[in-house]
Amino acid sequence: MDILETLQALNACHGPSGDEQQVAQAIEKLAAPFVDEITTDTLGNLICHKRGGGKRIMFAAHMDSIGFIVTHIDEKGFLRFGRIGGLSAHEVLGTPIRFKNGVRGVVACPGKTDPKEMKLDDLYLDIGARDEAEAKAMVQVGDTAVYDTAAFVSGSRIISPYLDDRIACVVLLMAMEQLKATENDLYFVFTVQEEVGIRGARTAAYGVDPDYGIAVDVTDSDDIPDAPHECSSMAGKGAAIKVMDSSVICHPAVVAKLDTLAKEQGIAAQKDILKAGGTDAGAIHQTRAGVYTGGISIPTRYVHTPQEMADLDDIKACANLSAAFAQARLD
Repeated sequence: MDILETLQALNACHGPSGDEQQVAQAIEKLAAPFVDEITTDTLGNLICHKRGGGKRIMFAAHMDSIGFIVTHIDEKGFLRFGRIGGLSAHEVLGTPIRFKNGVRGVVACPGKTDPKEMKLDDLYLDIGARDEAEAKAMVQVGDTAVYDTAAFVSGSRIISPYLDDRIACVVLLMAMEQLKATENDLYFVFTVQEEVGIRGARTAAYGVDPDYGIAVDVTDSDDIPDAPHECSSMAGKGAAIKVMDSSVICHPAVVAKLDTLAKEQGIAAQKDILKAGGTDAGAIHQTRAGVYTGGISIPTRYVHTPQEMADLDDIKACANLSAAFAQARLD
């Protein structure tokens, strides 16, 4: 499975939190050859089941992205917006955006606003409309927009919008492609609404009721100039085995198993400790009477910006480690 081509196919879909259906449809087509059954629950989680009689393992990667939602259209045709998930004014200014219906525009700011004091509420979307009537013929209040930036490879790194968390969706598809006979009962769940409160993972985990849960997501990469050292992983050092973030302290047995599998199978790995932020693991581990939960993370630079960056070898290592856990003998 080609990483860039698969990622581009997912990024071509419209998929902000709460409207992930296009992404789910694309993933369903890609996943169908590798599993026995695919279902969708009420919230929209895509649940890909490969049957087995052993331990029930749920892998989760979220399909949704951060985005923009139109709240007001003024008389000049400019759009005010609210945020879906974690947007920052200084990171999105000047970014091209697109709506579900194909309308495109750019994030802009009034000329007199001091960049040092700029807030998200100062920004607006410019879709090239001459006035309010023309703008309303193009989009409506309540319509959502996403980044309209390119995905490409430079050297050993992939640069793309929405690596968080479309690259983890690619990782799970790559892992599914590797699977041979396994005793475990496997659920590869592509979740919804993670960016607004890990909502999809909560309902999916309740329905699947797994023995083990593995959240696959990006994590911050602590290798940029003047890094604040608020995380432990670095791009190019392998799959990041999650120890903790603000949403979960991973079960020591799962951390140890992932570490052992990486060493036994020669998979480059490191530890993932994140001072802030969370993943679907935060919801999974608290499901019902509790779930043995861990995480496999892709170190990623510039998370939530229009152009995130990850290492291709790290992505492959995460896929290999996910496949290894799926096929492992678990107590």
